[in-house]
Amino acid sequence: MEKKKNIYETTFIVNAGLDDPQIDAIVDKVQEVITKNSGEIMELAKWGRKRFAYPIKKKNNGFYVVIEFTSSGDLVARLERHFLLEENIIRFLIIGLDKKALQARISGNDLMKLSAPVTPSTSGSPLVGEAPAAEPVVPPAPAAAPTDLSTPSEA
Repeated sequence: MEKKKNIYETTFIVNAGLDDPQIDAIVDKVQEVITKNSGEIMELAKWGRKRFAYPIKKKNNGFYVVIEFTSSGDLVARLERHFLLEENIIRFLIIGLDKKALQARISGNDLMKLSAPVTPSTSGSPLVGEAPAAEPVVPPAPAAAPTDLSTPSEA
């Protein structure tokens, strides 16, 4: 009887101090661990080098990679062990996606497209998929306080 395959997503951060071929070799090794243990990679998104909000293991930058794959549950333990033994992987996270998460999720590549800056159009029309520019909202000025600063006279 074949085990039920679940959908998982892993995000890991590789040391950004490495050269691109070295980072690619680490990503290829992770892909190899997944495929050799009866997993199937559905999507691979390399987010690239990003600056951390705070230092992690005395590093300020990392190369982010997101992989979505299907597998039985025993692969997750093997993949975690690989992440822990690989010294150039700074952090990792593996989550199992349930039905609600699958319906609501945005793929890693689509997320990168959404976070990319939109260049303004040279013509007066908005870009495809871009909402028309709204007028800036200016809050109303506060009501002026009385300007009479004289002291009240005693009667």
